[in-house]
Amino acid sequence: MLELIIEDMTCGHCSGMVTKAVQKVDASLVVDIDLSTKIVRISGNADTASILQQLDIAGYTAQVVTE
Repeated sequence: MLELIIEDMTCGHCSGMVTKAVQKVDASLVVDIDLSTKIVRISGNADTASILQQLDIAGYTAQVVTE
């Protein structure tokens, strides 16, 4: 499981955009978002660099907490 923190994710719209960005890498990835802690947990097999790149394209800066 990949765990990210995205400080600039502030609302439901943001969480939807983050989910869409992650699933552009692989539609089978499961994305669990906790807005109160700004933590995104991603289950599945995907390249971390590709996920971070798609999030950056979507306008979100993510930091890896655990891989």
